[in-house]
Amino acid sequence: MKTFIPKNDEQNWVVVDATNVPLGRLATLIASRIRGKHRPDFTPNIIQGDFVVVLNAEKVALTGNKLDGKVYTRYTGYQGGLKTETARQALAKHPERVIEHAVFGMLPKGRQGRAMHSRLKVYAGATHPHAAQKPQTLEVK
Repeated sequence: MKTFIPKNDEQNWVVVDATNVPLGRLATLIASRIRGKHRPDFTPNIIQGDFVVVLNAEKVALTGNKLDGKVYTRYTGYQGGLKTETARQALAKHPERVIEHAVFGMLPKGRQGRAMHSRLKVYAGATHPHAAQKPQTLEVK
């Protein structure tokens, strides 16, 4: 008995403009595209999603009190090494990481999720070096 193996040869590139788009809506859209859930032949154990290029990461919208209330923490490994920064500080310093952090939290944990991380390309400005891949624009509603 033969088993059906879906074709995994399509690797589309998609460009998303993050200007004035709420962070959560943007992250859910990107995570489902990277995962491949928009495809009719979606298979959970196969990476068959698109490559996503995000532009204008510095202009992403955070609603409510999230600019000052949302806190990103990381631990250096040393005693007293807990580093915290608010979303306002993170957007000023490195706006790409804010979107990456939101999207990576929505991807599967484990070996497959770590492999999906390389499919996200985030840029703070409006230019990107992936023009050779001929990416299609994706509108966020």
